[in-house]
Amino acid sequence: MTEHAVIIGCGFSGALQAINLLRHQGPRATLIERRAQAGKGLAFGAAHPTHLLNVRAANMSAFPDDPGHFARWLTARGVADAAESFVPRLTYGDYLSEQLDAAQRRSNGRLTIVHGDVEDVVHDGDVRIRMADGGDMRADVAVLAVGNLPPHHPPGLDGASLAAHGYFGDPWDEAAYRDLRDDETILIIGTGLTMVDVALRLDLEGFRGRILAVSRRGLSPKVHAPTRLPDVPLGERPQGEISSLVRQIRRRADAIGWRAAVDELRPMTQDMWRAASDAQRDRFLRHARPWWDVHRHRIAPDVAARLQRMVDDSRLEIAGGRPFAYTPDGGRIEVSWRRRGSTTPEALRADRIINCTGPQGDLLRATDPLLATLVERGTIRPDPLRLGIDVDAQARTVDAEGNPNDWLLALGPMTRGSCWEIVAVPDIRIQTWSVARRLSNAHWVEGEGL
Repeated sequence: MTEHAVIIGCGFSGALQAINLLRHQGPRATLIERRAQAGKGLAFGAAHPTHLLNVRAANMSAFPDDPGHFARWLTARGVADAAESFVPRLTYGDYLSEQLDAAQRRSNGRLTIVHGDVEDVVHDGDVRIRMADGGDMRADVAVLAVGNLPPHHPPGLDGASLAAHGYFGDPWDEAAYRDLRDDETILIIGTGLTMVDVALRLDLEGFRGRILAVSRRGLSPKVHAPTRLPDVPLGERPQGEISSLVRQIRRRADAIGWRAAVDELRPMTQDMWRAASDAQRDRFLRHARPWWDVHRHRIAPDVAARLQRMVDDSRLEIAGGRPFAYTPDGGRIEVSWRRRGSTTPEALRADRIINCTGPQGDLLRATDPLLATLVERGTIRPDPLRLGIDVDAQARTVDAEGNPNDWLLALGPMTRGSCWEIVAVPDIRIQTWSVARRLSNAHWVEGEGL
C-alpha cells in the first residue's frame, strides 16, 4: 500500500501530481523543488510578461474532470471573453501556484514542500531519497517530474569556448538581452516556439538590428484560428504507419481544414504512437515531425501578427538551412552556413547566437546529476529513440535490463518516448490524473477495475 509519495520537481507536472493525489484521497505527498518558487516551473515561472499561452484558456484547465476551471478562474478576475483568450504565461503560473497553495492548506499536513536538490534515489526495501545537503527521506514511491532537459549545443558548435564570444546556450539567459545595439546581427538556431519567444523578447527590448532564424527546413509555428467542426467526424483513427500521418492529415485537411484535421487526432495520437514499432516511430521523427510540430503546436493570433511585422520590416528572416562552422572573431562569431537547396556556403558575422533548438531528452547527454546517476547505475534507461526516460504504459520507469520499477515513476515531457504527445497541459493533466488515481487505488472506482 502506498502511504507516502515523494515527487521530485514542482513544475506543472509535479505540482499537479501532488494536487491530484490529495483530490483522490491518496497517499501523503512530499514535493521537492530546487527553485525558490514552487508550482510554476520554467514555462510559467520564468516567462517574460509579454509571453502568451499557445492555447486558448478554454483548453487550459488543470483538471480533466473540470474543463472550464481555468476560464472561470480568469472570469472571476475580470478577464473578458476568458475562454477564448490567450493569456500571459505568468498569469497561468499564478493560477497553478494558487491551486497548489489551496491544496496544501486543505491537506491537513498531508502535502509538504521541500526546497533542495535530490542527489540520488535508491530502493532498499523502502524508497530512499538522498538530498545534496546530506539529508534523506523515505517513501513508498518516488515520482520524477523533472521537466525538460536544456537544449543540446548544435552540431559543430563548441558551447564552452564560444560562450565568451556571444553564444547563449540557454535562450532564457537574461544576459542574452542586455546591452543590445541596433548594428548587431543575431543568429537564432531553431525556428520553433522558442524562436518565437526569443524574437519577440528582442523586439520588446527595442532591438532593431538583424535577426536570422535558421532551422533545417525553415518551418515556423502556424497560427491559431477558429476551428470549424467537421460535418462528418473522423470516427476511427487513421490506419497504416505513423510515419504516413502527415500525408493522411493533408487529405483530411482538404475536407475540413488543416487545423481541424490536426485537432481531431488529439484523442488518438498517443494510442497511434504506442501501436507503432520503433522503426515506424523513427521514420516519423525523421520525415514528419517538423511538419507535425508546426501544425500541432500553434501560436496565438496576436503573437503571429507581431512576428509578421518583424518579417515585413526586414528585421527578422526565417530561413531553411544548416550552419556548419563557427569561428570566434573578436567579439563576434563567424558562421558558415548553407541555405536549404543551395550548395553555396554563406558567411554571417553574428554578434550573438541564441540556441533555440528546443528542449532535448537524450539521457546519455544529460548533465542533470540525479538523472546521470540513475542512468549510470542502470536504475533508468533512455527510451529506444532517446526522446527521454523509458517508461511503460503505467508511467513506471524501466531499468537497464528492461524491468519496470514499481517504486520509481516518471511524468511529463521526459516520457515522450512512450507517449509522444506529452508536452502540453491537456496531455500532462490526464497523465498526472491517471497516475494519481492508481497510486490512490481510485482506478477501481467507476467501473475501471471491476
